[in-house]
Amino acid sequence: MKKGIHPDNYRLVVFKDMSCDYTFISKSTADSKETIKWEDGNEYPLVKLDISSKSHPFYTGKSTLIDTAGRIEKFKTKYAKFSKSKAPAKTEAPAAEATEESAE
Repeated sequence: MKKGIHPDNYRLVVFKDMSCDYTFISKSTADSKETIKWEDGNEYPLVKLDISSKSHPFYTGKSTLIDTAGRIEKFKTKYAKFSKSKAPAKTEAPAAEATEESAE
């Protein structure tokens, strides 16, 4: 590693996939306030992930829906007001009914 080209906080960090409890260690500059004790007995900064290669459908071959923290419900409630207010009112043509009755 060349001197002077990497940030000062380039260190080992533990990443944890919260959807499947998969953890791995790698070097990173990611900031974290939490720490975790790793398998080697040392304590490292912990960065929580929503998805990783263990849970991503591209790598697993499974298409699963992972909804952490109710994101889908939050999205639906946020944009539900837009879909209801912009829907055009449905009107029926009373003239069509009058022509059918006169034909009988």
